[in-house]
Amino acid sequence: MTLSLWMLLGFVGWTVFVLLVGVGSYRWSLILAGKASLASFPGDTPHGSVAYRRCVRAHANCVENLPVFAAIVLTAAGAHVAPAHMGALATAVVAARVLQSSTHMLFPETNITVSVRFTFFLIQIVAMIAMGVLIDRCPLGPDTKACAG
Repeated sequence: MTLSLWMLLGFVGWTVFVLLVGVGSYRWSLILAGKASLASFPGDTPHGSVAYRRCVRAHANCVENLPVFAAIVLTAAGAHVAPAHMGALATAVVAARVLQSSTHMLFPETNITVSVRFTFFLIQIVAMIAMGVLIDRCPLGPDTKACAG
């Protein structure tokens, strides 16, 4: 299995972690304490503390970006190509995602924290574009040694 595929699993694991720790622990603590019902968390109504709402957004950000990252990694896997630096770029995506989500969940929104989050987001976008370019540059046919997976 390639490093890129491992990073895809890491991204999935991080998304589930953010859901369970950032969103689920808050909701289930209220439900189990009898302070809220299962239906107390409508998706179209803001509820909970500002920190909780940041965790909800951090999870949504993960869910929004996971399919894009998955499409890139699975395209490479399906085409049986593993361009040089693909694993490093995939690692950069996941590391920047963890840092972006952590910043989102742990720090109140200020110009500085929003700038930091955007920087981590930009790293992900640039890395994913670079991954796509690397896949596109891999030759198809018998001359695939440089990109063999």
